[in-house]
Amino acid sequence: MLGAVAGYLADARFGDPRRGHPVAVFGSAAARLEKALWRDRRDTGAVHTAVCVGTVAAGAALADHALRRSTAGRAALVAAATWTVLGGTSLTREARIVARSLRAGDLDAARERLPHLCGRDPRGLDEGQLARAVVESVAENTADAVVNALTWGAVAGAPGLLAFRAVNTLDAMVGHRSARYRRFGWASARLDDVAGWPGARLTALLTVAAAPEPRRAWRVWRRDGSSHPSPNAGQAESAFAGALGVRLGGTLRYGDGPRPETGVPPAEGWGRTEHRPILGGELRPVTVDDIERACLLSRRVGTLALAVTVGTRVLAGGLRRHTDPSYGHKELP
Repeated sequence: MLGAVAGYLADARFGDPRRGHPVAVFGSAAARLEKALWRDRRDTGAVHTAVCVGTVAAGAALADHALRRSTAGRAALVAAATWTVLGGTSLTREARIVARSLRAGDLDAARERLPHLCGRDPRGLDEGQLARAVVESVAENTADAVVNALTWGAVAGAPGLLAFRAVNTLDAMVGHRSARYRRFGWASARLDDVAGWPGARLTALLTVAAAPEPRRAWRVWRRDGSSHPSPNAGQAESAFAGALGVRLGGTLRYGDGPRPETGVPPAEGWGRTEHRPILGGELRPVTVDDIERACLLSRRVGTLALAVTVGTRVLAGGLRRHTDPSYGHKELP
């Protein structure tokens, strides 16, 4: 677990690399495979998902196996994988860039920057709507880009970290309800729902723990979390709504293509409108100042997630040593 701590600190200090990010490389490769395989069918989409995720998981598992006799080597592998998949620092950096544009009254700059956080159509959004979009993106991506990654790292080490990020990236690319991806992206979307289930609930619990008013965060989460059309996004967003004392949800307009973080440009045009339930309906609307509050809350949740996942792994190792006397001992020749 020293590797997880080192990777988390590397993300906190440096964020994502500006060029040549492994996730962008994966996104480009997945897009090329999509061009070769695409059919308006679920089975071909399932093959696309299996090949993309399976290749990443198998490669990470082989590297982990090759380093099985080197504690330092495995720690370095986990550190590199953790730094690669975590996106907490880049998430808050992008959110703050939008916030600075809003404080300066430059709505055009804020609209131009919003797609770096999410795939929404920024045209026509006013200051409050842009701020709400940023806060919702910070909440959802705290679960996806931080807590879920750490959770799967605790469960399965470097292969778990990298496989989860592959699943999450594919969902961002093809897991849409658009005409092109309704069938082809079905497998990626369902796999992302399954993989994101534990981390989304842990995110909500940790948000309640980190909230200035935990009781309000708990109440809004338990009441509104399951009303969201996504089985996972609503958990984090409702908990953030209660923690920050703001109202989230409502009508959203999305594009047909993947988000820029995947390294593949979004498709032209904006094709989907969703009417989502209100989360924290009795609370006040989001303001620009709430973006910074959401960023600080996201960092606290990420730190708690690191502590919980590392602590769980350490306790599991201690329990195994206690119940299995042969654990950690080499066999005699």
